[in-house]
Amino acid sequence: MLARRVRQLIGALVPGLVALGADAGGGPLGIDSVLKYNQSGIWSRSNQEALQYGVILFEVAGAVWLGNDDEFGHTLWQTIDASVASGVAAQVLKETTGRPRPISGEGPDAWFKGRGNNSFPSGEVALQASFVTPIIVNYADRNPWVWALELLPLYDGVARMKGQAHWQTDVLAGWALGTATGYFATRYETPFFVQILPRGLTVGYATRF
Repeated sequence: MLARRVRQLIGALVPGLVALGADAGGGPLGIDSVLKYNQSGIWSRSNQEALQYGVILFEVAGAVWLGNDDEFGHTLWQTIDASVASGVAAQVLKETTGRPRPISGEGPDAWFKGRGNNSFPSGEVALQASFVTPIIVNYADRNPWVWALELLPLYDGVARMKGQAHWQTDVLAGWALGTATGYFATRYETPFFVQILPRGLTVGYATRF
């Protein structure tokens, strides 16, 4: 059931991202284009950074405060596992593929251009997807509204494209990467960082007050 819902959600959201590249025809899927630059209002870089650092702060502070023995605290420790894994994987892919960003002017079919060309995939979208996926996996059956959290990677992906920092396929790849790491993080009974960090840190400070 979960897999079907994920496919339905992706089926509803991906066409919107693809449509943003409808006038192009470049890149590995033929959908990549440079969007008109817009970093004002809701699309401002400061808002993107606030979302990025806000998510990191929320998952770390929440996990440490609630602890792994709390249901939601356990989920937040899973999001930490997923976020770190997706971040490492994204960086490896960036360094390996060497894809120039849209703002470079080199076009969507340029790859392997060396250090400093870090367009593929979007690490920030991967972060958002890795954060929301464990929450959705663990709570969607009881609270279907949590599917609305997918708006976070959707917003971030559109914002990054409007900043000419990523192509459409960069965003989709980052979304897929974050979703995959988020899902697999929920398959382990004990999160990785709970295993390696001191028990005093993962037990939850809320239990001490």
